[in-house]
Amino acid sequence: MDAVTRRKFLIASGVVGGAALVAGAGAYTLHDILATADHPTGGPGDRTLVLVTLYGGNDGLATVIPYADRAYRDARADLAYDTDEVLRLDAETGLNPAMTGMKSLYDRKQLAIVRGVGYPKPDRSHFRSMDIWQTANPVRPVNTGWLGRWLDHAGRDPRSAISLEPVLPPVLAGATCAGAAVPLGGVSVPKSITDADLKALGAASAGESSLQARAAACFADLISVDKLVTDARDADDDDPDHGDDPATGTGGAQATLQAQLDLVARCVEAGVMTRVFSVSQGGFDFHAEARTGQEIQLKTVDAAVSGFLDRMARTERGRKVVVVIYSEFGRRVRANSSDGTDHGTASDMLIAGPAVNGGRLVGDQPSLTDLDDGDLKFHTDFRDVYAAILTDVLGADPDPVLEGWSGRLGGLLHSA
Repeated sequence: MDAVTRRKFLIASGVVGGAALVAGAGAYTLHDILATADHPTGGPGDRTLVLVTLYGGNDGLATVIPYADRAYRDARADLAYDTDEVLRLDAETGLNPAMTGMKSLYDRKQLAIVRGVGYPKPDRSHFRSMDIWQTANPVRPVNTGWLGRWLDHAGRDPRSAISLEPVLPPVLAGATCAGAAVPLGGVSVPKSITDADLKALGAASAGESSLQARAAACFADLISVDKLVTDARDADDDDPDHGDDPATGTGGAQATLQAQLDLVARCVEAGVMTRVFSVSQGGFDFHAEARTGQEIQLKTVDAAVSGFLDRMARTERGRKVVVVIYSEFGRRVRANSSDGTDHGTASDMLIAGPAVNGGRLVGDQPSLTDLDDGDLKFHTDFRDVYAAILTDVLGADPDPVLEGWSGRLGGLLHSA
């Protein structure tokens, strides 16, 4: 089959990004994936990373709130929360009132909040800033993600990293390897496409180039993992304790964050070899009437993540899961005239799980008066956090993955 036709089919179906075709994940069956159960690992390398991306620029000052700072009230007016509304973490800082589950994790010392995270010369474009966060390169555009490079340098099997998003995000695209994009909605194809057609798309043809063969292998892998997704969802449907998934307000056909994390939980409990799961929720770009919308979105994230970690706490494998939540930027300090906030810079990262050295705020709250053109000044480079995740969660050397970056934020996790 012609590779151009196959490529157009893949992208038009919305099931995998072009980067995966270049990197070429291997071809596997469902049996191959399940056969990785109880995959032997040792030390910190047996932990699992769940990366939660909040698209749209989540407002850090409405998530982790410096409620005692007079400058916060002066800048936010009607958007500001009163002292008796926040979920207090200490005498100065509290969580958004919608985040009761995260407050419980914090109290149990399973949530650490890293404040003032950003990068030099920040970009306020959603697309460029998210690209910077996912590629871990604020200096110049690159076509590989930091976790894709982890796959490259560790010689990892593509099944080691799975995205439960409609297309493969840049963060999982490496130069020679890539994770698998597994949309929970299933592979969407025209009704005229038969099972035989799908098998043909995933089969290499005699005489085709290595790139064409990798494209076929990538599609075959996608079909195999999609079957695993379907099986897991069917099993959830048979579980009487599994309720309906709430709407996320993100629009479109993307599965809810809870549905994505339900599948992650099943995979972890099954003991598959996957070490990294990428999930996401959109809808955080509130330029108007931000308070109510922000609370709705945060409540969804809070319920999904805290419920997932409660479930993970029941098993030994689950207790080795580390959840990292981030967004492409925070918002401006001062509210705009529409009771919303505009694109900003530095914000918070939330790191949760039983292995986390939690119950604490890491780093100082950036000043709300000493600003950079109206924006918070960052004091923790996100690559310092990535280096800690690579070392303590994935058991990897951060140097080749982060291209020589020497910083590292220590003490985020307990010793394995």
